Amino acid sequence: MGEKEKVTEEELLKKAEEPAKKAMEWHPFYRGKIEVSPKVQIKSFDDFGVWYTPGVAKPCEDIHKNPEMAYEHTNKWNNVAVVSDGSRVLGLGDIGPEAGMPVMEGKGLLFKYLGGVDAFPICLNAHDPDDIVQAVKWIAPSFGGINLEDISKPKCFYVLDKLRDELEIPVWHDDQQGTAAITLAGIINGLKIVGKELDQVEIGLIGSGAANLCLARTLVKAGVPEKNLMLCDSTGLLHPGRQDLDEKTTPEKWKFAQKTNKQQKEGGIPELIEGKDVVVAASKPGPDTIKQGWLKKMNSDGILFAEANPIPEIWPWKAKEAGVRIVGTGRSDFPNQVNNSIGFPGIFRGTLDVRATTISDEMHIEAAYAIAEVAEERGLDEESLVPTMENTEVFIRQAVRVGLKAIEQGLARNEISEEELREQAEKVIKSSRDKTQRMMKSGDIKEAPDVDLS
Repeated sequence: MGEKEKVTEEELLKKAEEPAKKAMEWHPFYRGKIEVSPKVQIKSFDDFGVWYTPGVAKPCEDIHKNPEMAYEHTNKWNNVAVVSDGSRVLGLGDIGPEAGMPVMEGKGLLFKYLGGVDAFPICLNAHDPDDIVQAVKWIAPSFGGINLEDISKPKCFYVLDKLRDELEIPVWHDDQQGTAAITLAGIINGLKIVGKELDQVEIGLIGSGAANLCLARTLVKAGVPEKNLMLCDSTGLLHPGRQDLDEKTTPEKWKFAQKTNKQQKEGGIPELIEGKDVVVAASKPGPDTIKQGWLKKMNSDGILFAEANPIPEIWPWKAKEAGVRIVGTGRSDFPNQVNNSIGFPGIFRGTLDVRATTISDEMHIEAAYAIAEVAEERGLDEESLVPTMENTEVFIRQAVRVGLKAIEQGLARNEISEEELREQAEKVIKSSRDKTQRMMKSGDIKEAPDVDLS
């Protein structure tokens, strides 16, 4: 490693520490990131007779006669619960529900600013999966959707599947479906640049956690043949001969062990990478989880997404030196950031606007194509595969496409036109952003203090 590379790595590591330093100053300054504020006019105290007792009894009676009227009389239409048990928070592990609160509040902030969605952090003091399921079922009447967050595997799969079966509102696990949507968008556009087809490429997934297992399912539904997929975990490649995998204790891994890697190839990451057109890593942070020499055995014009944070499994320039043509990471300071925040606000916007009963795989695949489409219209190149959060159109486009797909699949209670979907998304998102900017300008949201980053 040359001196220039050493300096580069030191600078990158220092930069990666900056958000943490600011967070320790800004979080106690604001004492939380979101709050509840009125959305109705209060011209006099007499108005409370309308918004509360006695006037409120009439909307209550109307909802009692027809529960669907809750979407008209209350904010249920726009409420989402961000639910976590704190068992796998940002890779920190099982740190508990209180320690997970800053993350869930942050998620609520992104929901509101990017998608105009009112999201509430719900951190549960419950680790048993059936207890989590029951708690969510108890609170579900107040919400139009549920976002599961930072729940450890394998229970995250069970909780998601159980709630999707038993609730008539959408239940989404962002670590699974959100990561899959944005990664698929990056793969779609990366393949356009290198001139390869999704149904013909060989794809390897490093890591078999919630993100990559959902991505594997998503890729298959999007048209990738199962025989073209290969997965590995910390033990090695998934294959039918793995004695440590079984249908009861590791159902998702077991399923893909039966259906992928038909050659029953054994080994680990080096064997997975060999002969692949696309490799997606969602595993242990690097920078040496993936070795340079292993990437030299990828097919020509290879595409790599190294998604571990804060340090990707290999530095992007190292991957490029090894011959990989396109590299994406989870970091904002490198090109091609794979960022869930590009997906879930728009996906939920469209889901809520049509009052969908679930978020199907086809709906988040539709979102992936919307993300890819917006980036392509802006202009694709090897360092610009997906849009950034600054691009408001990407959230609006997803809302429209997701809502239309829900209607097409018979999953929508509120069947509205493409034009109405776009108007609603534009209005709600613009209102949310404008309100935040007005409060900053007026001083109601105070400016955060400067932080010494030395």
